[in-house]
Amino acid sequence: MPRVAVIEDDLPTSNQLKGWIEAARPGIQVDQWFSRDAAELAVAREQYDVITLDIELGRERHAGVALINAINKRGGTPVLVISAMPATLYRSIMRALDAWDYLQKTTFEEADFVDTFLEILRASKDLRSAPLAAAAAPDDELSLDPLRQRTPIWRGSRINLPLTAQRILDTLYQRRGEVVSYEDLYEVVKSGRNRDNIRKHVSTIREAFKEIDPAFDSIENVPMRGFRWVSLPIAGRQAR
Repeated sequence: MPRVAVIEDDLPTSNQLKGWIEAARPGIQVDQWFSRDAAELAVAREQYDVITLDIELGRERHAGVALINAINKRGGTPVLVISAMPATLYRSIMRALDAWDYLQKTTFEEADFVDTFLEILRASKDLRSAPLAAAAAPDDELSLDPLRQRTPIWRGSRINLPLTAQRILDTLYQRRGEVVSYEDLYEVVKSGRNRDNIRKHVSTIREAFKEIDPAFDSIENVPMRGFRWVSLPIAGRQAR
């Protein structure tokens, strides 16, 4: 049975997350830790399948950063960060920390948390039971590893994206050259199945790419229909 650690100093929030996890996966073991010291001892001692944690623990504003670094040194257990800090400010930090996903407190509901948590849990199980997926061919611009969805690679640099955005990116890239309709993209999102939400996710994808490649423009908007991944030579992209 999977084992999960909830690292959160606020007792009501910790109990809420624990309750959501147990309701989603009956019988799962959930350990609760409320301080950096206790959590550090636990992650060094136990083998968790998923860890959720807050960046701020008590008076330590960046305790979660130290914990993620410690977790990654021990093999990189998937970490879901749940913090009150605005998600838009944490994108570059998340990439550096190698956390799997980020949820901003007060902005998500139980269904959003459960969908994200279960997807990470499934990916964690796959990582433990299967060898790493083969690397992309050397001439591929984008490398997507289905078992390590937190680490899509664009020209040698890792891209930090939420899981829903990664699913959209994977769909666009797998069907590159084709128009992917809004209706097709609705199939890969768990909630918010409307055009405005899809456009927001695509905007997030573009911003994440442009953080490491300011000239990125491989995702084309097709008015009234959807989006298309367009692969162009570097020279051609610059000419545009």
